[in-house]
Amino acid sequence: MHGYRGKILRINLTDKSWKLEEINHAEAVKFIGGRGFGSKIMFDEVDPTIDAFDPANKVIIATGPLTGTPTPAGGRYMVVTKSPLTGTIASSNSGGYWGAEMKFAGYDVMILEGKSEKPVSIFIEDDKIEFRDATGLWGKTTIETTNELMKEAPEKAKVLCIGPAGEKLSRIAAVMNDLNRAAGRSGVGAVVGSKNLKAIVIKGTSKPTVADPDALKEVVKRGRAQIKENGVTGAGLPTYGTNVLVNIINEQGVFPTNNFQETYFDKAEEVSGETMADQFLLKRESCFACPIACGRYTKADDIETGGPEYESVWAFSAACGVSDMKAAIKANFWANEMGLDTISAGVTVATAMELYQKGFIKDDELDGLGLKFGDAASMVEWVKKLGLRDGSLASKMAEGAYRLADAYGQPDLAMTVKKQELPAYDPRGIQGQGLQYATSNRGGCHVRGYLISPEILGLPEKLDRLEIKGKPQWAKIFQDLTAFIDSCGLCLFTSFALGADDYAEMFTAVTGEKHTAEQILEAGDRIWNLERVWNIKAGIDPSQDKLPKRLMQEPIPSGPSKGHLSRLEEMLPLYYQERGWDENGIPTPEKLKALGLPV
Repeated sequence: MHGYRGKILRINLTDKSWKLEEINHAEAVKFIGGRGFGSKIMFDEVDPTIDAFDPANKVIIATGPLTGTPTPAGGRYMVVTKSPLTGTIASSNSGGYWGAEMKFAGYDVMILEGKSEKPVSIFIEDDKIEFRDATGLWGKTTIETTNELMKEAPEKAKVLCIGPAGEKLSRIAAVMNDLNRAAGRSGVGAVVGSKNLKAIVIKGTSKPTVADPDALKEVVKRGRAQIKENGVTGAGLPTYGTNVLVNIINEQGVFPTNNFQETYFDKAEEVSGETMADQFLLKRESCFACPIACGRYTKADDIETGGPEYESVWAFSAACGVSDMKAAIKANFWANEMGLDTISAGVTVATAMELYQKGFIKDDELDGLGLKFGDAASMVEWVKKLGLRDGSLASKMAEGAYRLADAYGQPDLAMTVKKQELPAYDPRGIQGQGLQYATSNRGGCHVRGYLISPEILGLPEKLDRLEIKGKPQWAKIFQDLTAFIDSCGLCLFTSFALGADDYAEMFTAVTGEKHTAEQILEAGDRIWNLERVWNIKAGIDPSQDKLPKRLMQEPIPSGPSKGHLSRLEEMLPLYYQERGWDENGIPTPEKLKALGLPV
């Protein structure tokens, strides 16, 4: 097998055993790898109706066939499980170097089963697997954990771990790797914590083979040139990181402020990518085989940290009414240390601020801290407290924005879809992105179909962000392409410069399995439908394809997008038609059969 290593490492945490299984090559190619193959394993092995914290839930760590190869930004891996936040199938993506190292160790997939009686870490060096007691690491932050484990690890080993948030089963906990990279969304870190698994240390010494080295060399050369020539991947992201988006999004009047009560932040420049580069940037960082190097490493007072990314800056600035870049950097640092999803953490604090603003949270619940929009110092402290579940209110925050708001009888104040916190784009002024939010298989998410690319950035062509015509078709194309990119092990940012034909050539050159652009989109469609069916079996029915009432009923009050609402209800039936589903949003037997899925 080329690209693939041909091995699944199945680990039973209950009895500390492991075994190797041969990968089913036909199934792997059908579902590509990564997100797709991981989801197929979930579909086959995990009852969708179980509780996410049941030991019968599994954590599947999956690489793609292009992970660990010379393809541009081919370093991604996925964490697939049942989400404790949404109840959907979770598939959380991370970069850095850990995923490539897993491939070098010889594995396409790890399946983590059962639950350890005591905290445990796993050390993997090629075919050597060792379980070690992690009781002494329990309670430590992610950086403390990584530093301690590296004292025992082989040189240049990579560490994946959880922080206190995952240990305490926060539904917005992340899995962290390489210190500052995160499989952040959907609470995957809490599922790892529920199994008493603190970390996996991995070291590999061999690389995957490729089917056609000469063809791959040519397609990689061409792809890197396209990435360099593209204005986003060749200039904007390398120079300013993802936070280059702050001023761009704010100028369109779609930069959610004060928990989506406003959409224009008059102090956006103070937290922009330009300000970060001028005043806080120490160095750029890149992931495995990445020519973009969009990662930032910043310093604020005595704190140094990887990031923050655009979404994290927004969550810890405008979402909370904060214009202090130092505070955003510090909050990002503590989110990483606690092992928290930065988007969910920031939006949850913003939700608490609105609950306080409207009198639902009382002063005697604040543990001496502030909770007003704009209170930068208190925002940073609340991130730490919710990561530790330190106090009654912080413990409620650790459950995420929806459950926090619902605890006060105000679920409509939570800006979530399927209980997952929305990211940094207001869908009232970006119609296609709103449709993508509502239909995402993992709840509120921007990277399951990044329609910001055509609607704001004009890539691959400029679409009118306020128009709904054609948006259902665009949503499906972007969702299917993203499913393929996630599954093959590449970074989504390459799609600013590369198209379906480029990905098809890379996949073919690496694996020897000839795919056209049409075939990779079909594979994405297959993966999307598989996830949809799993979610429906889990009780996530199509009635949850919706946006918060605020975004449907309260027009944007001011700024460049004043007066607009999401027109989701007009787009949704057309989207279902485009997908080949029935009028209720259920995949039809004919659709499933055509994709080779169980009917």
